[in-house]
Amino acid sequence: MEMPAPSASVLSRKDQLVERLRQVLPPNSVISDIAETRAYECDALTAYKCPPLCAVLPSSTKEVAAVLKICHDMGVPVVPRGSGTSLAGGALPTADSVILGVARMNQVIETNYDDRYIKVQTGRTNLSVTGAVEANGFFYAPDPSSQLACAIAGNIAMNSGGAHCLKYGVTTNNLMGVTMVMMDGTVVEIGGAHLDAGGLDLLGLICGSEGQLGVVTEATLRILHKPEGARPVLMGYDSNEVAGQVVSDIIKAGILPVAIEFMDRPCIEATEAFAKAGYPMCEALLIVEVEGSDAEIDYQLDLIMKIAASHNPVELRQAKDTDEAGRIWLGRKSAFGAMGQISDYMCLDGTIPVSSLPFMLKRIGEMSEEFGLKVGNVFHAGDGNMHPLILFDANKPGDLELCEKFGAEILKLCVEVGGCLTGEHGVGIEKRDLMDVQFDPADLEAQMAVKDVFDRKWLLNAAKVFPLETSAQRRAA
Repeated sequence: MEMPAPSASVLSRKDQLVERLRQVLPPNSVISDIAETRAYECDALTAYKCPPLCAVLPSSTKEVAAVLKICHDMGVPVVPRGSGTSLAGGALPTADSVILGVARMNQVIETNYDDRYIKVQTGRTNLSVTGAVEANGFFYAPDPSSQLACAIAGNIAMNSGGAHCLKYGVTTNNLMGVTMVMMDGTVVEIGGAHLDAGGLDLLGLICGSEGQLGVVTEATLRILHKPEGARPVLMGYDSNEVAGQVVSDIIKAGILPVAIEFMDRPCIEATEAFAKAGYPMCEALLIVEVEGSDAEIDYQLDLIMKIAASHNPVELRQAKDTDEAGRIWLGRKSAFGAMGQISDYMCLDGTIPVSSLPFMLKRIGEMSEEFGLKVGNVFHAGDGNMHPLILFDANKPGDLELCEKFGAEILKLCVEVGGCLTGEHGVGIEKRDLMDVQFDPADLEAQMAVKDVFDRKWLLNAAKVFPLETSAQRRAA
């Protein structure tokens, strides 16, 4: 994966930069030793690594503003970083960049149950937002699989979703306002603790912008009352295509489960060996969960079970109690870790119309044979957000490149059937060179013109999202 050559001018001024940063931050907040900077050399896309020039760990919006102003004045690139769980290389540094980590910014600033919002610093982890309000009967809806570790900052940058986004939406549907620091150190407030802000929808622009426009330091998030109850059902089928058709039929029937999750045989086998959730050995599993009152749950599940039964399932298992519900979800929540036990893999993130699921699953199976690489499919089937896991051997010469080529073909197919390159992982560097598959030159120019307004010097995460050739003139200016 090509990255821009580091600036010799910036590299030569490292000592001066570090000295200036230490003047505005506590002593332990600036990391410049080469051995220590290796902790920030990559994110969860570990195939690509590069230690940054240095890393900083501010604790407040004021400190972030001071750091960015120094870097802006000195022309030093900055790569914002949440918890480093990005699977698209969104936090991959260059050798001449400063990693700006928000991990120490993890405080709850305000909680308002009457108006149903919480304001937090963006280094706070996703799951701990719910942890701050659940004793009072509330929760924060977006739930990425990495929610135990991922930061709200990264969720906002990539517009993250999760298993329950089918009903509750992704981050942009639950984000009410942000405090953001521009590259020149200017602090701006966008949106707020109310239904909608006047003027242009800049909040919608910020969410999903991948750290290209500014560093979000505080976020006002919508919190919701916990539902009365929830119940999942496990469905097993003898083919991926049939399971995909069941998903399509449930959606077409006008039913809105809180989640529909999909796993195929490679994932089922790996998770059973790892988590022992008690899954049946079949070609494809669906986990469908509904919530509400007992009567509402019974009504929805009755309709869903009829649809499921009409497709000749290998097994239909409705959770009878909390323990069984937990076991149904155990394997799905363990899937990515379980697959990592058996092979290196690359996790993709294409999104397609739900009606195209049967075709996509069939083609992925065919392409797996063509490329000679196995694929495990585990994804949010209800909204068409696919996560094919392509298995490869990182120690075998050429295997990574073959895996990348296979992944590119899957993502191109997602666009071809009317979908898009990413659902929640972002573009980062992983899909950067495929952007012209989805967007024509005029589209890309319009997007880059927006970045021009927010980051005129193109110092914020500038090697990401846009193909390097397309952004070269701006980055060199």
